[in-house]
Amino acid sequence: MENNTNTPPPTTTTSTPSSSTVSRTVLLILRVLTFAFLLIAFIILVLTKDDDADIKFKDIHAYRYMISTIVIGFAYNSLQIALSIFSVVSGNRILNGDGGYKFDFYGDKIISYFLLSGSAAGFGATEDLHRIFKAAEEPLNSFFGKANASASLLLFGFIATAIASIFTSFALPKKAN
Repeated sequence: MENNTNTPPPTTTTSTPSSSTVSRTVLLILRVLTFAFLLIAFIILVLTKDDDADIKFKDIHAYRYMISTIVIGFAYNSLQIALSIFSVVSGNRILNGDGGYKFDFYGDKIISYFLLSGSAAGFGATEDLHRIFKAAEEPLNSFFGKANASASLLLFGFIATAIASIFTSFALPKKAN
């Protein structure tokens, strides 16, 4: 005798995180990475000096611009880290609606390009000044090496923020116009 009942075989359910949870966690990781890059870049740049030639980072306008981009990046990134932690822990957003998503997206875009401009200013100033000091037979290799390291970390901060802006673009609500 055959049993003709069409009962499906038992299925096993696994708990997988939703794509929004994964996206929130990835954003938090990117923001923490950006914070770390900016912190290290700030420390290196502030400590960059050459006692023999009596030159400090604050003597060069491009390095002061780098510091300002790092500080503004810190402020924005600290706010975003706090919002991301709240979002990951509670599952809710503080800034709900279209405005919150647009703030994240446009903020990430603006800050990422701002960080890129600071990095480019640092690389450009380092290259030009290193060439000038080398011609004057004062190479200051250590000074300019540290400034280049700081500009490189600022560039990595840009990359992490630019990737975060890609993730925030996915979160923008899809609207039919």
